[in-house]
Amino acid sequence: MRRGGPSVLGIVLAGGEGKRLMPLTADRAKPAVTFGGTYRLVDFVLSNLVNGDILRICVLTQYKSHSLDRHVTTTWRMSSLLGNYVTPVPAQQRLGPRWYLGSADAILQSLNLIYDERPEYVAVFGADHVYRMDPRQMLAQHIESGAGVTVAGIRVPRTESSSFGVITPGPDGRTVEGFLEKPSDPPGLADDPECVFASMGNYLFTTKALIEALQRDAEDEDSVHDMGGSILPRLTERGEAHLYDFSSNHVPGETSRDQGYWRDVGTLDAYYDAHMDLIAERPAFNLYNRQWPIYTHSGQLSPARFNAGGMASESIISAGCLIRGQVSRSVLSPGVVVDPGAVVQGSVLHDNVHIGRGAVVRGAVLDKNVEVPPGATIGVNPERDADLYTVSKGGVIALGKGQRVL
Repeated sequence: MRRGGPSVLGIVLAGGEGKRLMPLTADRAKPAVTFGGTYRLVDFVLSNLVNGDILRICVLTQYKSHSLDRHVTTTWRMSSLLGNYVTPVPAQQRLGPRWYLGSADAILQSLNLIYDERPEYVAVFGADHVYRMDPRQMLAQHIESGAGVTVAGIRVPRTESSSFGVITPGPDGRTVEGFLEKPSDPPGLADDPECVFASMGNYLFTTKALIEALQRDAEDEDSVHDMGGSILPRLTERGEAHLYDFSSNHVPGETSRDQGYWRDVGTLDAYYDAHMDLIAERPAFNLYNRQWPIYTHSGQLSPARFNAGGMASESIISAGCLIRGQVSRSVLSPGVVVDPGAVVQGSVLHDNVHIGRGAVVRGAVLDKNVEVPPGATIGVNPERDADLYTVSKGGVIALGKGQRVL
């Protein structure tokens, strides 16, 4: 935080495997997956923290972290003159020859970061969600309440509760009376029985409460050592947990359409749907808000170019693209080439994908360096696609980095 304000250390949990997002996570950590053409998923949480004046941030990594470490190191350079930093912290096995047992154990093994910085508060945020949020507003409520932990929550349909940690608020709307990790049939809210409060995976801790909770958890041999599965239920039982309603959060430049937008993009279908949210005339999530920017580094590339009758509609076309075919309702990362006669519809193409002459790609996510040969089709024959490629429950076809197209 700024000089004169409360001292806050940001810890970003970026060590998960991301199995549900395969094959995009076959060669990288989930927070390093490309999103919206030029961003990485980790850029959203880091932008929110930095825009909110949390300027000392540790990104805890573990699985397949090379591209994530490189992106954070080369992109997120803060002013060392002012003592600010964003640094990747790989698993170091400080407590013995073992990897992280869970998100709580990841912080336990990294307590040296907290001891060195000595903050009053610790912001523990997830690394793989798409949203805008001013953490200062959540911090203000946390300080006012005197809680040990404040957890950000968002209303979701009760039918989706099995995908989230579910928060049961008390009569005052803030005290957390119950916390269930991915329940199948939780009770609905008093004012809306068909909805529940889902945990966004963003927590603000008073430092003393966090350290004590982690130490108690480490002594529990039956614990799963997870923030949502262990730490939050424990602090809830002690009456130390409070809820922050994300719908009350406002950032400069927001629109009535994208205020309160938050997406967990942990599955192919959710990842695809979040991209489709970007391309409407009035997008559900506005990437062009310059008052609360999402920062990244996309390299030194020439502008996108359209030749040979190439056209694009309702799409995001990144720098370095060459469009000589037809593109609609799609998001293209830098360096994508679409040859004459090719058709790309409702698809997400990562860096340097090449769509050959006369090829057709529909409803697909193609990771970087995929080459679609001339005349090939993806998304035209569902039975053939299911035999050759990964196909999600919702019918999204996904090809991994450099995967061969037959």
